[in-house]
Formats: sequence, structure tokens, C-alpha cells
Amino acid sequence: MQQKKSRKRRSGLAAYIVLGSILLIIAAAYLVMVNHYTNRFLPESNLNGMDVSGMTPEEVKKDIQASITSYQLTIKKLDGQEEVITSKDMGREYADDHKVEELIDSQNQWLWFEALFSNERYEMTAGAVYDENLLKASVDGLDCFKPALVTAPEDAYIQEDVTGYRIVPEVEGNTLDKEKVMKAVKEAVDAGKTEIDLAALECYIKPEVYRDDARLNSQVESLNRLTSANVYYDFGDERIEIIGRDMIKEWLVEDGDIYRLNDTSVYNYVAALAEKYDTYAMEREFTTHDGRTIKLNNGENTGVYKGEYRGDYGWVMNQEETAMGLIEAVNAGQTGQIEPVWLYEAMRLGIDDIGGTYVEISIEEQKMWCYQDYKVVVETPVVTGNPNTGHATPQGGCWAIDAKITDTFLVGEDYRAPVKFWLPFDSPNDVGIHDLERSEFGGTVYQSNGSHGCVNTPYDAVEQIFNIVSVGTAVIVY
Repeated sequence: MQQKKSRKRRSGLAAYIVLGSILLIIAAAYLVMVNHYTNRFLPESNLNGMDVSGMTPEEVKKDIQASITSYQLTIKKLDGQEEVITSKDMGREYADDHKVEELIDSQNQWLWFEALFSNERYEMTAGAVYDENLLKASVDGLDCFKPALVTAPEDAYIQEDVTGYRIVPEVEGNTLDKEKVMKAVKEAVDAGKTEIDLAALECYIKPEVYRDDARLNSQVESLNRLTSANVYYDFGDERIEIIGRDMIKEWLVEDGDIYRLNDTSVYNYVAALAEKYDTYAMEREFTTHDGRTIKLNNGENTGVYKGEYRGDYGWVMNQEETAMGLIEAVNAGQTGQIEPVWLYEAMRLGIDDIGGTYVEISIEEQKMWCYQDYKVVVETPVVTGNPNTGHATPQGGCWAIDAKITDTFLVGEDYRAPVKFWLPFDSPNDVGIHDLERSEFGGTVYQSNGSHGCVNTPYDAVEQIFNIVSVGTAVIVY
């Protein structure tokens, strides 16, 4: 029994010795590893993407130095091409700031075994230094800054061509803002980045106006609408005045988001038309019944009216309303003929505005002729105003018949005479053509027994004339 008990004690002791030995071995191994990682990175450690497990500070710094000296920054340009600035270009090198040691010191080497399962990752800005002057020189020397390779940005703009106005698209160009590029490069180098995209970082100088610009599109729309107008005035006898694109574009002014007509330019144009085509009381030439050419409305009239008097026949344009009508037509992009607005109208719109139906009176010959369709249909002697009593009939001018009146009385200071036909042509002075019973007409009767200014006419003759003429028919007295 005692032998059995002795064997059991020896067996138990051996087990304790073995277990103790194992624990000592484990403890020794643990302490060896603690000592090993006292100045090394723990297992599964990663620094800036680099596996530094079990590495000493010197080993890590050696790799960092290699990484820094091999560093290069790739610069991606707008066209997809790339340029590179190397560490050598900027004089970049490692400056030991002892951050590696700080990271190792922050580890708990006594828990090295936990690191086997933790996959510790560290981020550290390596203590790199570089020469900023060299970096700036490297940026200045990039191809993207060479003038021959640089295209300046251009704004979209409006261009005129044969069909109208169109928007010429913007040119993006590839001009860089050097200050922005320098800032982006420096920030990338400081952060250890290996690539930057200049377009993504908005380093390119962009056009200020693009093809879809609302103001630009509004302006081109207004330009095309206004210059699409093509209207004309017909002043007779092939006197055509065309208002087309070339003229209209000279009248346009920029007004905010649109172009519009300069009203003053349109009014000036209409004023020029009026000066060219107005004939009212204007000096004119007239061919008499016997083929002589005389001048009328030249201010040399004589008669009952005192002072310069130029007659009242002819065309007078209403410049205000004509200009407004033209502006309206152009604004609407109208095409075709438009009409001027007249204050006074003659019988015919043309070089010869008198036309073929008119009345001609010669003071000297004391005769009157009535023309119809350019043919004499009435020729009659008359008696005009007595010049010796201050009642000479106005002459040297062209008047228009103001009215056609029958069965009326002509009243003066010392007379009241009934007439059958009354054709006033100088109404302000109560002068006109009318019938009157007389013993004789023509000759020199007017010098001694003339009228108060009117043209006394035989009944039959004035009746014919009355039925031929109309209000507005020209009366030429000379």
C-alpha cells in the first residue's frame, strides 16, 4: 500500500513539474515577444498603407525615405494628358520628426498577442520637406503654361451671317489660373497625394458667357425678329423706298436682354422721307397750256393775301403716325408694302402729283382751262381780281379746290351775290371760282372792273368745270 501511495506522489509531482515547465516556457516566450515588440511595430500593423509588422523605427523610416524620394505628383489636364512633378524636381526629402517612435511608444507591447487579430492601421503625415521655390519653378515649367500650347477661353457671342443672326458657341480653351494650380499642387504635395485633376479642382479659367445664356438667346431672337422685316413704301412712278435688314440693323440699340428699335433713328428716317416726298406748298415747275415752264410756290405771289403765300396743294406726311406705323411693322417682322400716313393729300402720288385733271388760270391772258385726263375739255375767258383796288387774285401758286357748293351767296363788305356754282380754292381769303353774269369776260376788264379776288366765270363754263373737278383738284394760277 505504501509503495502505491509513493508512486502516486511521484507521479503528481512530475505532472506539476511538467506544467510548471510549460508555463515557464510560455512566460519566457511571452516575455521574449514583449521584448521583441518593445521597439517594433506590433503584428498586423499598417502605416499609410504599408505593412510595418515587426519593423523597427529605423526600418520604417528607411522605407519612408525611399517612398518620399520616389514620390511624384501626377497632374491630370483637361485634355486627359498628364504631367509629372517628381521629388527631385522639388527637392523633396524626409525630415525625421520622430512620429514613428511616437506611434511605437503608443503601442502596448504587453498585449502584442491581441494585435494578431486587430489589424491595426495607422495614418501619419511623413515629415517631408521640399524647396517651395523649386516647386514653383516646376509648376511654371509645366507644358500647360507654355503660350504656344494655351488656348484662351472665349465667350459665346452673336454673329451676323447671310441668313440672320446666330450664336457662336463659347470656346472653353485650356488657360489655367496659375495661382489656383500652385495652391492645388502645394496642398497635394503637403498631403502626400499622388494625383490631382486640374479640371475637377476648377483651375481652368472658364468663359463667362455660354451658348445657353438666357440674355444672349433673347438678344438673338429679337435681332432676327426685327431684321426679318422687309417692308416698302411706294411713292409712285417707281419711287420705292425699301426698309430691309441692312437699314433696320442700323436702327437697333441694345436694351438690357433684347435689342430694340431706336425710335429717334426711325423718326429721323421718316423725316427724311417727308423732306423728299412732301410737295405741299413746295416750289414746283408747271408746264402751261402753251408749253412754257414756269415756277410756282416760290414766294412771289401777289394778290389779296399780304405776305409770302405758297399755295396749299400737295402731299404732307404725318411724320409721327408714319413713324409709329413703321415701328409697329418692323417690331412685328412684317413684309410687303406699308402705307405712309398723310396730313394732306394731292390727287396723285407721283412725280407729277397734279395728275391729268386740273384747272389752269392765266391772269395775264384772263383765261381758264380745265383739263381732264391731260386733255383740255373747257377753255373760257374769265375776270379775275382788280389789282388796282388791292383785290388782285392770288397767283404764282398751286391750290386745291376746298369744296363744291351750289346755290349759295358770296358776301363781302359791300356786296351779297348769289351764285349757282362755288369752287373755293383759297378759302382763308375767300377766293374761288364761281359763275357771274357779266357783259364781257377776258381782255383787260379785270383792271378796271375786276372782282374782289375771285375768278368770275361764264355760267356754262363753270357748270362744266364743276361737274369735272372734285375736292382736292389742283388750281394753278399764274
